[in-house]
Amino acid sequence: MGDKNTVSADEQHRARTRRHKEIVDAKIARATENRGIVLVHTGNGKGKSSSAFGMIARALGHDMRAGVVQFIKGSASTGEETFFRRFPEVEYHVMGEGFTWETQDKQRDIASAQAAWDVARGMLRNPDIALVVLDEINIALKLHYLDIEQVLEALRNRPPMQHVVLTGRAAPDALIEFADTVTEMRPIKHAFDAGVQAQKCIEM
Repeated sequence: MGDKNTVSADEQHRARTRRHKEIVDAKIARATENRGIVLVHTGNGKGKSSSAFGMIARALGHDMRAGVVQFIKGSASTGEETFFRRFPEVEYHVMGEGFTWETQDKQRDIASAQAAWDVARGMLRNPDIALVVLDEINIALKLHYLDIEQVLEALRNRPPMQHVVLTGRAAPDALIEFADTVTEMRPIKHAFDAGVQAQKCIEM
């Protein structure tokens, strides 16, 4: 009896995985378009920028050039900046002056965001840059430091094979609607809430 149950369970497993493979194979067969995509990482949870920087590592693995513009984060050095500056294939710009509760100067923040956007717009016109990461740009859009229509226009007119990742909380609805792939990070627990300091390799 036990052997029959085992065989039956094995057969059921094979049938389920076979059906799953058929579904996946059909989806792959339908995915015939080849073009650059726009990704938005938003939400209050951790991991938005980390995921984007992971894509830069992938790009380097494929001998592709990448560009980074950090909009809000200030001059404090981070592990990803220190690492990716080692690679001539990565153009890296830290353009922010810190989070708004640190600067407490709206006009200076707006000027920094506009300067960062000027650099980003240049990257979005460059077909040699395969991946552009606009880190924390969603915050600048939320605070109306940048015009969403200008950003969308630049995304529409970028080189056809260029990928773009836009990170930050509170991505505007128009950007979410435009993007190809949108991920919302949702917090469950965070060590900082329990009084743990920001740690190298985790937050910086």
